[in-house]
Amino acid sequence: MKKEEVARLLHEKLEEGAHVSPVLPDGIKNYLIDIDGTICDDIPNEEPERMATANVYPDALETLNRWYKEGHIIYFFTSRTEEHRDVTEDWLNRHGFKYHGMVMGKPRGGNYHWVDNHLVKATRYNGKFTDLVDKEVTIQVFDDGKHD
Repeated sequence: MKKEEVARLLHEKLEEGAHVSPVLPDGIKNYLIDIDGTICDDIPNEEPERMATANVYPDALETLNRWYKEGHIIYFFTSRTEEHRDVTEDWLNRHGFKYHGMVMGKPRGGNYHWVDNHLVKATRYNGKFTDLVDKEVTIQVFDDGKHD
């Protein structure tokens, strides 16, 4: 899906005369993909000279480009800073990654717990990009007063 098509999907949405956040159609995922240690060598911001020559991880390019071709939205969400945007975009483009955008400045340190009013699914990269599979796990949620 091209950037223009994504913009159309995320156009202004009104409910009862009030603006609300747009919601993607069923079946379309909005992937936020880390860069360092997920699609390539794990390079800290303190060594930016290595960013231009990072090795691509096996299957990352093929899998992400297939998701892009299937119509999903691909954003890179990285702890790299704005200073690293040009070298990062050059590296992604040189290796042929298809993507819609990049968000710089993700907090460092891991152990993320994302709180949002939209459905959020998290998948920890464990060394290999594959198709995603369903798996039942225990998660932490806000107490809504309903106890199963």
